[in-house]
Amino acid sequence: MLRCYAIATMLLVVVLMMPESPATAQTAKPPAQVMTGRLDHLEAFSSKHVSARNVDVWLPMGYPAPGVRYQVLYMHDGQNLYDPRTASYGTCWGVDTTLSALLRDGTVAPTIVVGVWSSERRFQEYCPKWPYRALLPEVCAALTLERPGAPLSDEYLRFLVTEIKPYIDAHYATAPDRAHTWVAGSSMGGLISLYAALEYPRVFAGAACLSTHWPLSLARDSPAFTTAMLDYLAQKLPRRHRPRLYFDFGTATLDARYPPHQARIDAFLRTRKYLLTRRLTRRFEGAEHNEAAWARRLNIPLTFLLGRTARVRRTAAALEPAR
Repeated sequence: MLRCYAIATMLLVVVLMMPESPATAQTAKPPAQVMTGRLDHLEAFSSKHVSARNVDVWLPMGYPAPGVRYQVLYMHDGQNLYDPRTASYGTCWGVDTTLSALLRDGTVAPTIVVGVWSSERRFQEYCPKWPYRALLPEVCAALTLERPGAPLSDEYLRFLVTEIKPYIDAHYATAPDRAHTWVAGSSMGGLISLYAALEYPRVFAGAACLSTHWPLSLARDSPAFTTAMLDYLAQKLPRRHRPRLYFDFGTATLDARYPPHQARIDAFLRTRKYLLTRRLTRRFEGAEHNEAAWARRLNIPLTFLLGRTARVRRTAAALEPAR
C-alpha cells in the first residue's frame, strides 16, 4: 500500500512539474463554454507587466439586473474553471454551475467571476516574491533547478489590479470597492491569492486558498517556505480591516503533505487573535490534489467568501462537499 502511494505521489509530481499543457497556450483551444449564465471571452488581454493571456468573464443568469451592482471574484488558472475542453488536465471546476446554484437559493450575493488564464510562467507568476527572497540561497538554488526564473508575482498582481480590474469595472456592472472584491485559487494559485490579499489590502476583501502549496517545491517537502510565509504574514497582516481567509486541504496525493504546514499557519492566526468569523480552515479526508476534488467542495469557499450574511457564511464551517 505504501509503495502504491509513493508511486502515485511521484507520478503526480512529474505531471505537475511538466511544462504547461497546450490548454494554457493562449490560442491552442477554442473559448470555453458554460452550462449556465454567459461567458465573455477576452482573447490575449495585453499587459505592460506580463505576457498577454486570455481572460474569461462569467456573468450569471439575469445579468444585468436593473439597479444591481455585482461583486467580483477574481480566479487564477482561468482555463480550468468552466469547460473540460480548455482545462489543463481535462477536468474543470464547474464554477458556473456551483455558483448559479448558490445564487438561485440566495446563499450568495450577485457575483461576476473573472478567470485569468495561467501562462507558461505559472510557477514564477504565482510564487510570492517577498517570502521567496527570504529563503536561504541553497533553498532558492534547489527550487531553481525545478522551475528556473525569479518570481514574477508582483508583476502578475500589477496586471490583475491595475489593468484587468479597471477594465472589468469600466465594462461591467460591478461594485468596485474593496468590500465586494475577492480572489481565489488552488495550489500555487492559493499562494498567490493569499499574497494578493496581503499586498493589496485596500483592493481585496478576502481570499480563498484551496490546497495551498505551502512547500513550494514539488520534489521535496520542506518547511522553509512556510516559515518564510509566516514571517511575511507577521509583517503584512493588518491590525484592522483584515481580509477574510479561507484555507483547505485534502489528505491524498500531493495534499497529504499539507496538514503540518497549514497547522502552522492556523496557529499563527490564532496568536494574532484572528476571529473565526474571518478565517476558516477545512480538512477533506481522502481528497486529492486535482480539479475534480476542488470542484466537489467549491460551494464551501464560495459560501464563506460571498455569503450574503454573517450567519450564512458561518454555515461554511459545516457544509459537505458535493458527491
